[in-house]
Amino acid sequence: MSDEAKAAELKALQAALAAEHAAVYGYGVVGGRISQARRVAARSAYDGHRAQRDALTREVRDLGGTPVAASAGYALPFPVQDAAAAVRLAAELENRVAGVYSDLVRAAMGARRVAAAASLRQAAVLAARWSGESVAFPGLAERTGEAAGATGATGTAPASGTAPASPSATPTA
Repeated sequence: MSDEAKAAELKALQAALAAEHAAVYGYGVVGGRISQARRVAARSAYDGHRAQRDALTREVRDLGGTPVAASAGYALPFPVQDAAAAVRLAAELENRVAGVYSDLVRAAMGARRVAAAASLRQAAVLAARWSGESVAFPGLAERTGEAAGATGATGTAPASGTAPASPSATPTA
C-alpha cells in the first residue's frame, strides 16, 4: 500500500471514529427520550456504536495514527424533547454514520474494506428501521448534494461558523 493510500485510509478511519463518538453521544440522548417499546433497540444500537468506536480506535493505532478523541458534547441537529424526536435523531445518526462508512469503503482495502461495507450496511438497516424509509444507496453524497463524511456535511453549522470537527454532530465546548 502506498503512503498516499495509507494516509487516505487513515483519514477515513479517523472520520468513522469521530462519527462513532458522535453516535455514542447521540444515542445517550435518544435513550433518555425514547419510548419504552423502543428502548431495547436504542440500547442495542448504543452498544453497537461503542463496540465500533473501540474497534476503530484499535485500527487507527494499527495504522500508526493517534485516534481522534471524543468531544465533551455535540450539538444536536434539532431539539429532542420527546420520543418522536428521539426516533428521528436515531435515524439521523445512522444516516450520518452510513455516510462516513461509505467514504471508508472507498478508501480502504482488503479486510478493512469488507468490514467498512458491513458497517455501512448495518447503519443503513438501522436508519431504515428507525425512520421507516430507505434510500437506494445509503451514505452516498448524491442523496444530499454534499460530500458524505466531508467536514461540514452534517447539515448543521456550529455556532462559531467554522466547519464541524465531526461528520456526525457538531461538538460543543
